Amino acid sequence: MAGDLSPNQVLKALAQSNGPILTAEAFPSMSFVKVKSALDTLKSRDMIIYSQIEREEVVLSPEGEGIAENGSHEAKVFEAVRASIDGLKLDDLPDIVGPVSAGVGKNTAMKARWIKMDGGRLKASTDTITDITREQLQAIQKTKSNPDARLVSGLKKRKLVTTQRVISFKVDKGTNFATELVKEETDLTADMIQSGAWKTAKLKPYNFKAMGAPNTSGALHPLNKVRHEFRQIFFEMGFEEMPTNRYVETGFWNFDALFIPQQHPARDIQDTFYISDPPSAGRPRADPSPQSSHSTNSPPEEAQQQKRLDYEAYWRNVVEVHQKGKYDSIGYRYPFNESESLRLVLRTHTTAVSTYMLHKLALDARPARYFSIDRVFRNESVDATHLAEFHQIEGVTADYGLTLGGLMGFMEVFFGKMGIHRLRFKPAYNPYTEPSLEIFGYHEGLGKWVEIGNSGMFRPEMLEPMGLPKDMRVYGWGLSLERPTMIKYAVQNIRELLGHKVDLGFVESNAAVRLEKD
Repeated sequence: MAGDLSPNQVLKALAQSNGPILTAEAFPSMSFVKVKSALDTLKSRDMIIYSQIEREEVVLSPEGEGIAENGSHEAKVFEAVRASIDGLKLDDLPDIVGPVSAGVGKNTAMKARWIKMDGGRLKASTDTITDITREQLQAIQKTKSNPDARLVSGLKKRKLVTTQRVISFKVDKGTNFATELVKEETDLTADMIQSGAWKTAKLKPYNFKAMGAPNTSGALHPLNKVRHEFRQIFFEMGFEEMPTNRYVETGFWNFDALFIPQQHPARDIQDTFYISDPPSAGRPRADPSPQSSHSTNSPPEEAQQQKRLDYEAYWRNVVEVHQKGKYDSIGYRYPFNESESLRLVLRTHTTAVSTYMLHKLALDARPARYFSIDRVFRNESVDATHLAEFHQIEGVTADYGLTLGGLMGFMEVFFGKMGIHRLRFKPAYNPYTEPSLEIFGYHEGLGKWVEIGNSGMFRPEMLEPMGLPKDMRVYGWGLSLERPTMIKYAVQNIRELLGHKVDLGFVESNAAVRLEKD
């Protein structure tokens, strides 16, 4: 039966029957969704009642259908051997019955003692056989069932049958049963009043007693849940959140201030999204008003009246350290291109914000801890572990006497609070940190180590142009929000965390599964 199933078709079938009907028999080719929709329409008007019936059907595979029609592999082998006068050589069998039948059928036929090896040839051991496999499959083909569970299991192992769950409905007449469903009008329109059609129209009654569908307060996005956990961990460890409301940055803040050379591959168009309108911005300018620190330990406001961020001096320092070297560094020794520095980009990391905050910290150099969690953009090919738009967790710690061991210890404590205890560190290279470390976490779902972050000690070529003291050390790290979420909840494809197909309930379900495994 093609097309949709109308409620009137159900009513007609029920009227012609002496009792209840089964939808699997009355509408065998109709999909479950179409049948359910028609039944629900009628049930809501008390025209029918129905109950759901579930059963398991045994269905022949394509190979099983071929055997039911043409005979089993072992029967084909037997017939070929029996037809030969002096028997068959093993090498000749595939050419007669085919490679599949020769491989499978020979062993089965010999096990059933239909054929035997005699003088290096296959010969028949009997004159007649009963093709039991074919008969079994033909019986299943008719009834779509078999009470012998061991037999069905054996046929499934041979990939001759599969089982599938079939849902049907038993339908009977309701209290308001009629042979036809009259269309009910949901609205009384002006046209109906003018034409008088309202007099004969059947209007759908209002259900003033309806309680409505169960309502909940909604669900947080999985990434927002983990983001909240990260924020709470940072706050517990004494960090201050940085403002990250600028998705568009200049090349100066995104690259140059971080001592990333202008010839670095990260600045190529295949790795970075550049803005076309407007294509560039002006140079950083001095703030019109004094800047004060955000720390509660800041000096009184009047003591900072003469302190302003000198962006012009900062610009000159960055240019010099790139072009000819400064602060005991030889620099990169290339002609610095101002237009390249002022190009607008979608920020590739939130370290641009960290750089700005450290520059402000130079007004009142003191120990500080900053963090941010926000979106960044990379011109990446999307796959199971990469996205072009993702969330970066950025953190910096400025203090005196910091060491790389302290950074590694912090990472272990930080991720331990998230329930991720298996970490590895690998030496790496970053233009703005030295030494540098990549951070790996073990992904239980993928069964392998996955890179979840990058870290290191900021270079003097980045810090000293800001005006920070020479003996102040800063270490920073950048982590993705998505990958720790994948590890925490055993998600194997990063694309399941973003987009319209995300399951808002998968965090709880995956966490429950992981808890059972642990």
